[in-house]
Amino acid sequence: MPSTPSPKLKKELRLFDVYAIATGAMFSSGFFLLPGIAAAKGGPAVVIAYLLAGILILPAMFSKAELATALPRAGGTYYFLDRALGPMFGTIAGLGTFMALTLKTAFALIGIGAYATLFVELPVKPVAIALTVAFCVINVVGAKESSRLQRILVVVLLTVLAYFITVGLLDIGLNLGADTLKKQFVPFAPQGFGGILSMVGFVFVSYAGLTKVASVAEEVQNPERNIPLGMMLSLATTSLVYILGVFVMVALLEPGAFYVDLTPVASAVEQFSFGLPTGVGVILVTIAALAAFASTGNAGIMSASRYPLAMARDRLIPERFARLGRFSTPTTAIVGTGALMVAFILVLDTEGIAKLASAVQLFIFMLVNFAVIVMRESRISSYDPGYRSPFYPWMQLVGILISVVLIVSMGWMASAFTLGVVLLCVIWYYKYARSKVTRDGAIYHWFERLGRHRHDALDREFRGIMKEKGLRIDDPFDEVIASAQVIEVADNQDFEDVIKAASELLSHRVGVPAADLAHGFLSGTRTGGTPCAGGAALPHLHIASLDTPQVVLARSRKGLRVEIGDSLSEAHLADGLIHAVFLLVSPERDPGLHLRLLAEFANIIDDAAFIENWNGVQRIADVKELLLRDASYLIMRIRSVDSSASLIGQRIMDIDLPADCIIALIHRKEKMVVPHGDTVLQEGDRITFIAEPEAMAVLKTRYAVVIE
Repeated sequence: MPSTPSPKLKKELRLFDVYAIATGAMFSSGFFLLPGIAAAKGGPAVVIAYLLAGILILPAMFSKAELATALPRAGGTYYFLDRALGPMFGTIAGLGTFMALTLKTAFALIGIGAYATLFVELPVKPVAIALTVAFCVINVVGAKESSRLQRILVVVLLTVLAYFITVGLLDIGLNLGADTLKKQFVPFAPQGFGGILSMVGFVFVSYAGLTKVASVAEEVQNPERNIPLGMMLSLATTSLVYILGVFVMVALLEPGAFYVDLTPVASAVEQFSFGLPTGVGVILVTIAALAAFASTGNAGIMSASRYPLAMARDRLIPERFARLGRFSTPTTAIVGTGALMVAFILVLDTEGIAKLASAVQLFIFMLVNFAVIVMRESRISSYDPGYRSPFYPWMQLVGILISVVLIVSMGWMASAFTLGVVLLCVIWYYKYARSKVTRDGAIYHWFERLGRHRHDALDREFRGIMKEKGLRIDDPFDEVIASAQVIEVADNQDFEDVIKAASELLSHRVGVPAADLAHGFLSGTRTGGTPCAGGAALPHLHIASLDTPQVVLARSRKGLRVEIGDSLSEAHLADGLIHAVFLLVSPERDPGLHLRLLAEFANIIDDAAFIENWNGVQRIADVKELLLRDASYLIMRIRSVDSSASLIGQRIMDIDLPADCIIALIHRKEKMVVPHGDTVLQEGDRITFIAEPEAMAVLKTRYAVVIE
């Protein structure tokens, strides 16, 4: 059965929101609570453990960034693994990551009590439960409101941490002698490499929040830029703060006290010999700690709740979790997340939560790295990430090995718990979900290369995602439209006549015989390769020798009958008359660009008024304006007798064009010249400009005499 249709979440999160969610999710227990507990397992080498943990999360970060820019959907890890490995692994990923996130978030809210007791005795667990309820309410109201709170919390947090690290390092440099400093760090690793490895596994959870933002990818504006950039900036900030901050704690605190201290940052501030008065410094640190725990709690609920939302959309859990409330947020999923957090708060202790959350997260990261390999090797043309992981596949293979080694180093309990979670997820899948889903993952496309079957619905789903994502900033859609040739179809012409006429025009531009182009277009149409909907048809081809995409636009006011088909059925007429035919040829080496251009045409055609406007334009040359939504174009001829004479003999790079204006095409003596920076303009050239409205006004003023 198909997945449950569901309203899309609003795209309200920007780059700083991505940065704030990732950063806020990492600063809490990892900095304010865990350093001493971790150091007790391996000594002052805890500083190196934090550094190594930050390095070792890189494969998971790169892999998640790639998957999130290709498939920006709520549910993040669940969605990636379900579509890559199939619904059984999707169930493991969804429920496992959901559990790990709720464990870590519950841990953060419990940690608030440790710092709050510096000033007033509070019952820790009731306070944590009350905060859980409060953050659930904020998340129900909306992602925009939740992200606004997140930004405030992160700004407060980073400001105080900058004070802590700066004053701490100055204090160490000015007042702590070399002998005293050496004493604090010797022996550096009393438990040897095994102790360091154990600490790395233990503090790894401190960085796990970095990839939380993938679960809200559906709500991120321009995800192909903002997700990877936000994650990288967050990791750089967090790693620096962890390493320098933990160094300050180790240098200033007596080892025996540090190893049992649940408020090590506040204790370190009490050792400062200058700066703010001790009491004020402790208050600031406590405020920062509360902001950190609160930001983790807020970001954790926001991220974790998207997993049941996504799984319910796919019928792996009850469908009521996919419903959006009056604020267009997944109310049931948020409430369910809060309820599970309350249960963890009531039942589990602090260290146990941290270790179990790390183990489950490491296992999920192992699957995420494998998912990238599967997606790449499946060679699905519509898998089109805006960011690609470097050093593929070695980065992913190293990431898988890292997860295995760290889980084993954490002891049998962590391994047993991870296996237990996996077993419970598999049981849930077979008992509840298996009969409700029919899809398979991209891994079957990989198998198809080895003689197994594939799941074609996955490619259709990915194409739908490409359509929603739209064009990339550097995609040359406007340039392609501006340089397109246009055909007005006569009433006595049919679809095949249009294809042949367009192929003749394209033949001169792409260097391929017109007969071969026409055969390719018509063959694609007869086998179902030409999308036909909404009064428009999109014949398209890949050409190996082509450098840039080319388009011919054809308009038929009377309408054309188009015969389409597929490889398994007889040909039949497309529904309705076709008034717009967009013939696209693209370089074979860049199938992603080809699909994005097709998706943009589809988005334009989806406008209910498009065909009416298309047929209503009086001049055939003006149909391009309907396709250039955010920019306008104009054509002018260079003449020696008017204001354009100053352009003759100039290189394009030397022309003082207005901002947001480009030269898209040059017609020269019945030939078309693709402009480059060193192209020299000649008298008689017809230049096609693309410009934003303000720039267009400048051009029309400057060259009013010669606008065509």
